[in-house]
Amino acid sequence: MPETAPSNDENIRVENLTVAYGDYVVQRDLSFGIRHGEVFIIMGGSGCGKSSLLRVMIGLKSPAGGDVFYGGAPLWQGQEEVDEAALRGFGVLFQAGALWSSMTLAENVALPLAQYTELSSKQIAEVCSLKLSLVGLAGFEDYYPSEISGGMRKRAGLARAMALDPEILFFDEPSAGLDPISSRRLDDLILELAGTLGTTVVVVTHELASIFAIGDNAVYLDADTKTMLALGNPKALRDGAESEKVRHFLRRGESPAAGATAT
Repeated sequence: MPETAPSNDENIRVENLTVAYGDYVVQRDLSFGIRHGEVFIIMGGSGCGKSSLLRVMIGLKSPAGGDVFYGGAPLWQGQEEVDEAALRGFGVLFQAGALWSSMTLAENVALPLAQYTELSSKQIAEVCSLKLSLVGLAGFEDYYPSEISGGMRKRAGLARAMALDPEILFFDEPSAGLDPISSRRLDDLILELAGTLGTTVVVVTHELASIFAIGDNAVYLDADTKTMLALGNPKALRDGAESEKVRHFLRRGESPAAGATAT
């Protein structure tokens, strides 16, 4: 297993984490760090617990053991209470975008601003227009989710996740349901956010194109052993991971000859 010693540059630290539902353990002994401004991939096959780990990291599910640290401070106090103040620094984009269908895009983006800030209605409208513009949706403020494409809904969901200028953005299978072109546009947007705004981005995905296009670092979760098998840059893991299972996961679709060349 790769070295996982804490770094001073870490924005997030997962330490000795166990994820479980009752007596059923999904993942155990997870320890890894995520650096400031990094695009970090949580990857693995179906049923390995990627989304469950994400739920623990964003405060939606308590861990069965261990903790998640943000800036050195634990998210979970004991195993039940979550640090609500820490959650203000997160933005989350779920698979379907989670937009309210009865609200316009601007109204959707305005929700967290109205709830957590004291901005005036005019100021909120200005922020909404700015956030939608950042994701390529300038001029779509008055559109409803049903009036735009799936890729546009994902970007609108991202605009809402960015409303409070979070330091960290979480994505749960952002490419799910998107065509290759829309998926690539979303990948490009993620890279732009990390590169220009210094946002730390954590992405749950099994899509190889996205993993290699945006991932600075990654952890591989294994459903059989119920723990992490590898930690590192996705391309480096593809070419040289100790675990054959990890190399096979990252070489899906390659011809045998291409795989032999890669090693």
